[in-house]
Amino acid sequence: MFSNEEVVFRQIDEHTWVGSGNVMWHESLFLVEGNDKAILIDAGTNIKDLDKIVSSITKKPVTLVATHVHPDHTGASINCFSQIYINPGDTVLIPTYMGDYKGQVKYLQDGETFDLGGRQLEVVFTPGHTPGSTTFIDKNAGYGFSGDSFGTGLLLLSVDFSTFIATCEKICALMEADKIGYLYPGHFNENNVETSDKIKDMLSLSRDVLSGKINGGPNPDNSFGLKLSVEGDGYRIIYNESAIK
Repeated sequence: MFSNEEVVFRQIDEHTWVGSGNVMWHESLFLVEGNDKAILIDAGTNIKDLDKIVSSITKKPVTLVATHVHPDHTGASINCFSQIYINPGDTVLIPTYMGDYKGQVKYLQDGETFDLGGRQLEVVFTPGHTPGSTTFIDKNAGYGFSGDSFGTGLLLLSVDFSTFIATCEKICALMEADKIGYLYPGHFNENNVETSDKIKDMLSLSRDVLSGKINGGPNPDNSFGLKLSVEGDGYRIIYNESAIK
């Protein structure tokens, strides 16, 4: 649908597109269109004229929302938009990662729904990666958009395991009740959607870490200031000792 040196937008289905940025590994933006309005989920790191790019794909008015406040999701590109919706849990991250934003910050509410006209997105708070990580669910389509809530193969856990366990329990119950088949992650490569089976596995592993049944080892490269690491089935969780409480 659109391609330049900074981003490539591809169509997922008739009214949904994914944009792949090139700064942070497959940083993903999702454009979700209804009959009357559209939502852009995340804005990447620094994509020039992102608003104009989006308007070349949809003519509907676009609202920007964020899965969480990190620079590969709420980077300089957010200044293309006059307002952004975030989870209030991530307000603490604004000075570090959104300090130069010139627009209005508005706050999401857990369980609220964005009505796009013939299409709805439900807001589901899923803290773990950050205190304000958020997933957006399209119940009718049977999928959602989870940002980095479950890590896309590597979960950076910035809160405690108890919080993340509650998140996994919450999202698994929702996916089962509403027949949600999968979630598009924040670093989508066309072959790594998040399933309830994967999240259930993360839940089981997290319970074992919290109970002491499994002990994490050193994070091999001490990446992101997180010192401990535990391996799951095709993924890794990195965390600090303070997460075990």
